Amino acid sequence: MVSLRECQPRDLLNMNMCNIDPLTENYSQSFYYHYMAKWSSMFIVAENQHNEIVGYVMGKVEEDPDVLKIMGDRYLPWHGHVTALTVAKAYRGQGIARRLTKALERACEAQNVWFMDLFVRASNENAIGMYRKMGYSVYRRVVAYYSDDPTGKSDSEDAFDMRKSLSRDKDRRYVRENGENHHISPDDIYHA
Repeated sequence: MVSLRECQPRDLLNMNMCNIDPLTENYSQSFYYHYMAKWSSMFIVAENQHNEIVGYVMGKVEEDPDVLKIMGDRYLPWHGHVTALTVAKAYRGQGIARRLTKALERACEAQNVWFMDLFVRASNENAIGMYRKMGYSVYRRVVAYYSDDPTGKSDSEDAFDMRKSLSRDKDRRYVRENGENHHISPDDIYHA
């Protein structure tokens, strides 16, 4: 049995089972503590019956600075962002990632965001498939977003910027069709 709860400081010492994975981004302790302090309801862990952390999601709510509103459709309004989502290899395929994502979506809905967004490696077919089943679509492809390639085939890897409209975005203003064909560079993330 796996249960979900908000992350506590002591949990950071028990995330190794999740973080030993080439597809999982690892951050400094201060980064994790920052999320815990600022967005505690959006840093959620999955814990098994032995009190081991077997997955987690880190998220936040954000919007572009007001000065960027002059950019029109390039301006990102109040939205939820999935910073990291991972499940320990032995626990994959049990719906834990879906449960964590849904919990984050609920926390973001409570903040009245317009949409959710996330970046995922273009090669991570399992994650992309799960997100699509949950209603996410590719908004754009960010060429060479990741400065490594876990397959060893190149020096970098593309990311898909995926989005899902939440209840506030009834007209689906912040998603698009065929986003896979909309290529941008990492430098243009906030300008395209």
